Amino acid sequence: MSILTTNFGKNDGDGMTAHFLSELLSLLDGLPEPRIVMNADYRIVAANAAYLREFAAGQPIAGRMCYEVSHHFDVPCDQAGESCPLKQSLEVGTPQRVLHLHHTPRGEEHVDVETTPIRDDQGQIVYFVETMRVVRQASSRPATQGLVGRSPAFVGMLEKVLRVADSSAAVLLLGETGTGKELVAHAIHEASAREAGPFVAVDCAGMTETLFESELFGYEKGAFTGAIQRKQGLVEAASGGTLFLDEIGELPLTLQVKLLRLLETGTYRRVGGLDWLPVDFRLICATHRDLRAMVQAETFRRDLYFRINTFPIHTPALHERAEDIPLLAISLLERVDRKSRRQFSSAALNWLSSRRYSGNIRELRNLIERATLLADGDTVNLQNLTEMADDLLPIQVGDNDHFQLAEVVDLATLEKRYLDWARNRLGSDLTQLANQLGVSQRTLYRKLQGGREL
Repeated sequence: MSILTTNFGKNDGDGMTAHFLSELLSLLDGLPEPRIVMNADYRIVAANAAYLREFAAGQPIAGRMCYEVSHHFDVPCDQAGESCPLKQSLEVGTPQRVLHLHHTPRGEEHVDVETTPIRDDQGQIVYFVETMRVVRQASSRPATQGLVGRSPAFVGMLEKVLRVADSSAAVLLLGETGTGKELVAHAIHEASAREAGPFVAVDCAGMTETLFESELFGYEKGAFTGAIQRKQGLVEAASGGTLFLDEIGELPLTLQVKLLRLLETGTYRRVGGLDWLPVDFRLICATHRDLRAMVQAETFRRDLYFRINTFPIHTPALHERAEDIPLLAISLLERVDRKSRRQFSSAALNWLSSRRYSGNIRELRNLIERATLLADGDTVNLQNLTEMADDLLPIQVGDNDHFQLAEVVDLATLEKRYLDWARNRLGSDLTQLANQLGVSQRTLYRKLQGGREL
């Protein structure tokens, strides 16, 4: 977009000359991404061919308001609860970027919008060029693969994904189990310059030292009994692409040291080998653990934590994006059902939306797949869902506001339930929780892991 900040033409006192606009539009028409030109009153002056083709179905849009075309709003975005990049750009005088849901001929889609001010030769802002990039890694409608959602929590996460994707920064995905962290990692990879390279996932849970080294670094022929030929390691397999380390919080301290050396030196050595080999991968890690608390408890290396935590992204739990449940349910039905084109009854969809899922999207998926096996007709009904779902609790308004017990329990159970309740209220901020409980972060972490140390 830097080319678009160049001054064009000359201000003749009555606004931009026809030559100015003609020169600008000639430049925009030669660019592959959809772009429109607007004035400060939100009115579209012109659009390039790519925009007309992808967003306007070939229909002229000059003279219409940008918010009318993109959102079907009657007022500007900032007056309808959305962030407005044009207003922000006008206020600060620099390009501004936001993620919006835009209407397109295909329906609503996530669109990465960048608005750039255009100045005349006196330095005055006279036009704005808005560039649209449809987000291919996520859908706001039911989809058979990839990320799906449109809630504020989901959009906030997706915006961070798009911000970091083009960089080489290490990403740490944080969130509860079952929130789709591997799908998010895939989205980062697919939106990056390494998209054509491999995406290699490594599950760190249960890794022994021998297995970790041989799997990650590979080994030479004869390195140990049974090594009858050289084996490529996952680090080598990820060359030119992305290495995804899932459940990094489960990695033992002894293996954390080996991983840290790999990341700090950018080299590794195959088991039984002599040569140090260079690495070329983008690192993404994920965990459901609170790594900050683990650092305080000295169960996770501080230096490794800061090495992998360049850009943290929170993957929201399902209760944080409850409005996405119907959309997710329809998408999951398409993905798991052995019978195509089956639908939920309205009662079934309403029931799914009223439940709370401790296992998040993974639990929702299991429930839907189970229901499809019990359904015989063209509709998955309420009975199919409830027949084997006795363990699901309904969402209750305010159910986290008060700690309550319906029965007398032993003190260990009382403590566990209270900690779970307190943690749900404060989310993943264990530092704040430890301060409020009057214990150290180390003690709190061990209690949450089932220890009894006071």
